[in-house]
Amino acid sequence: MRSDTEDMKRKRGRPRQFEPDAVLDSVRKVFTEKGFEGASLDDLAAAAGLNRPSLYGAFGDKEQLYIHALNQVGARSQARLAEALALALPIEERLTLIYRWAIAAYSAPPLHAGCMIVNTATTAATTNPAIAEAARKIRAGQEELFARAFAACVARRELPAEPAPSARAKLATAMLDTLAVRARLGESAASLETFAQEALALVCVI
Repeated sequence: MRSDTEDMKRKRGRPRQFEPDAVLDSVRKVFTEKGFEGASLDDLAAAAGLNRPSLYGAFGDKEQLYIHALNQVGARSQARLAEALALALPIEERLTLIYRWAIAAYSAPPLHAGCMIVNTATTAATTNPAIAEAARKIRAGQEELFARAFAACVARRELPAEPAPSARAKLATAMLDTLAVRARLGESAASLETFAQEALALVCVI
């Protein structure tokens, strides 16, 4: 039989339990506020509620932790994008929903954080190729979803074949980037929505 002392030692030796998604949500806020370079390991560990060894053991080094957080937000945004584009609505209405969702996320107080890719990954990418590659994959996935939606519209003769679906997709994605920059600079949500509505005429030009 194990003694009470042995049981206590086993309990003290157990790794701290945590929810990976919740940890990534917490560290993402730090990266978004301070950027990849500006976020210290102490900042990240404190936000995660973990000590450094536990954080390293779960996610790897700082770059790997950042990429995990980036991929998390990328997967969530692509899921929302796919859901909106699958709706049985005119493409203009689907894009309006997408841009409204993005504006709400980008301009949410107190940070008005914009987009993690646009506002942090683009800066880190110059010296961290792995971050650049992760961001490119997310952007490519978004463009592919847009391109499929526009191609379906062309097939149903809701849009002309030119501009090509891929060109429209690039412009639709670029609109998300522009909204993120404007939100980060403090432009109001109402102003951003007006801008998005005006830009829809270019994305969905007939």
